[in-house]
Amino acid sequence: MSKKSLSERDICTKFITPAVEKSGWNKHSQLLEEVTFTDGRIHVRGKLTSRGTRKRADYILYYKPNIPIAIIEAKDNNHSVGAGIQQALDYARTLDIPCVFSSNGDGFLFHDRTITEGNIETEIGIDDFPTPEQLWEKYKKYKGIDTPTAEKIATQDYFFDGTSRKPRYYQQIAVNRTVEAIASGQNRILLVMATGTGKTYTAFQIIHRLWKSGAKKRILFLADRNALIQQTRNGDFKHFKDKMTVVKQRMIDKSYEIYLALYQGLSGNDDEANVYKQFSPDFFDLIVIDECHRGSAKDDSSWREILSYFKKATHIGLTATPKETKETSNTEYFGDPVYTYSLKQGIEDGFLAPYRVVRIGLNIDLEGWRPPKGYLDKQGKEVEDRIYNRTDFDRNIVVEERRKLIAKKVTEFLKGTDRFDKTIYFSSDIEHAHSMTTNLRNENADLVAQNYKYVIQITGDNDEGKRELDNFTSPEEKYPVIATTSELMTTGIDAQTCKVIVLDSEIKSMTKFKQIIGRGTRINEEFNKLYFTILDFRNATDLFADTAFDGDPIRVKPVTENDDLSLVVIEEEENEVKVLDTITGEEIVFQKAVIRYPDGSKLQGTWVAKDEGDKREKVFVNGVDVTVLISREMYFDKNGKPITTSLKDHTKEIITEKFASLEDFLNSWNNAERKEAIIAELQEQGVMVEELYDAVNKEVDLFDLICHVAYGQPPLTRKERANNVKKRNYFTKYGEQARKVLEALLDKYADEGISNIEKIEVLRVNPFDEMGSPTEIISQFGNKEKYLQAVRELEIELYKSA
Repeated sequence: MSKKSLSERDICTKFITPAVEKSGWNKHSQLLEEVTFTDGRIHVRGKLTSRGTRKRADYILYYKPNIPIAIIEAKDNNHSVGAGIQQALDYARTLDIPCVFSSNGDGFLFHDRTITEGNIETEIGIDDFPTPEQLWEKYKKYKGIDTPTAEKIATQDYFFDGTSRKPRYYQQIAVNRTVEAIASGQNRILLVMATGTGKTYTAFQIIHRLWKSGAKKRILFLADRNALIQQTRNGDFKHFKDKMTVVKQRMIDKSYEIYLALYQGLSGNDDEANVYKQFSPDFFDLIVIDECHRGSAKDDSSWREILSYFKKATHIGLTATPKETKETSNTEYFGDPVYTYSLKQGIEDGFLAPYRVVRIGLNIDLEGWRPPKGYLDKQGKEVEDRIYNRTDFDRNIVVEERRKLIAKKVTEFLKGTDRFDKTIYFSSDIEHAHSMTTNLRNENADLVAQNYKYVIQITGDNDEGKRELDNFTSPEEKYPVIATTSELMTTGIDAQTCKVIVLDSEIKSMTKFKQIIGRGTRINEEFNKLYFTILDFRNATDLFADTAFDGDPIRVKPVTENDDLSLVVIEEEENEVKVLDTITGEEIVFQKAVIRYPDGSKLQGTWVAKDEGDKREKVFVNGVDVTVLISREMYFDKNGKPITTSLKDHTKEIITEKFASLEDFLNSWNNAERKEAIIAELQEQGVMVEELYDAVNKEVDLFDLICHVAYGQPPLTRKERANNVKKRNYFTKYGEQARKVLEALLDKYADEGISNIEKIEVLRVNPFDEMGSPTEIISQFGNKEKYLQAVRELEIELYKSA
């Protein structure tokens, strides 16, 4: 048999696998075939979801489990030996693999990513594939592993619990890079991983490998919330068993090896409270700081004192949102991240839930509100005569009708989806959260009467609410359903089944925004949590368009009189000014600074931020006419950025980039064995099919939608296409029973579209179930192949007029 006639899989089985095995690779532990490393992006179609294509490498070669060192992309023998090298390189960059191969069964093209000068790519014979030891030497060079001690640490096994669980590819990279960096002498490490991507599991594997190798013998895991400590102890860290302890009630026992502790449990305002000093400065070899964007990021914090005291230890910072402001910097302390796994990448890979955004604009938010002359607040005091806008509401002035309307709109949304979808409402402060708890209970009186915990306030001052936090985050617990909060739930809360996030506070800090969005990004397929919706009453989702939203952290230095920053003045009085940094959203204190406004004008002098103690009491008013001016869903491109052009223009751009002309598209459509494959591919590219139907016409075929939007063709409805087929008497060549089946398929197409008639499963539903079993129906055509051929011919007839 000619090699040219063999399939790609046959080439792998007969030539590539034997060649690699011959070079000493163990087929069971080192040579893995058809390795899937992503879950496939989740596409949301109205209330329906589907998975995109998973990324799959033909071969990944491992020196030891979870230490990948080479990748091979295979092609059939009708391709050149190097035809797969570009795809292999794309995967290698994603998977952090240095040695890249392509093969068609005749030999290999080797792309060596460790080479910076000379021949990066060389062809080698089919019998000359490198040994594990040869590629391991390449890997060590690539990673900077240059001593026997470093190699011993870098090759330490991962922890396996006896189940099928293993690290995802990005967790594997994070663990390997961290362990290898420490093995090479680096003592300050920063890992940036989006919320919901398993930072704690990653930290556990890092600690376990360093601990088992003997590189680190006593380890401290620091967090700033009890919930984080308990999640860690009861979760992945439970495998440390009796080697681990949680520091409680400031009691220190030095007989353990792994310590979990709160910052607050180790430090205080005086030496007596600073119990961390009961340990010697060199007691710990390794300190892992969870959520390091919080207190420990500040140079002058009491928490930083703990890290300074144990400065001889290796410090690893974990965060989804590294904090970079004039006073606070993660990267200045830890250095640049050794690895970043972003929200955008997590959504693209299908490990994180995508989001829908519904923007709701209220009249007084968008147009402002000015009280009539002599207008009195609820205490009978005259309200200051000025224009109040969105930044004032719930901070300086409370409009009761605004709060009631928002509670009504949130309830309306839940009634249109599922009233038991877990929902977090983010308010401006605790008073706001308390008031909205009442408003939401009033709007949902029927369900609150069944269980008052349907709506619960979870804030720092509310002990009952804090006790309900575990129930809210537990997928198995029905109540609470709606949680109102201000700051308590912005970070460190593992809300796996949160499906709705309501934004009703002014959010200027990118760090805070990312943390809030992270409450919805976890996926839980068992409980049908595959995406979440953001109800935005404050235009906070404008931050999605900010280049800093999913980018690397940018260090913002303290300003001097020569700095040129774009700043927005939010409050100005005689001899004092409040200023917001447009990057971080935080207030800045200026002394002898030049403030440059976006229009180029300047203010110069000594400026100080207004004392927090001078804040005005809130003004409460009612009787204000509040209405919804605009409510719309925002759309995002495949990179997670808001679409600023029209949906039609955005779609046209994607389609014409793939199919330059109408003829190109028609050829691909007509030659496709299954039209559904083209539909899926376009969705992968970012075409929003359901939204496009809404914008054009739900009665037309997707084929017509594409031809109309991208190439200006007049669209036909599905019924018009079906009627055209009927007029041509196309079915006369089939027997009576087969003809009835095809006519029913045609009606099914007219009602539901092309995708359903391509699936054999359609034969199990009405009206086909009345015609017999799928096997009996298919027999009317002779066999399965002939039935599928008849369906393909029906599709050709459907699109003949195009």
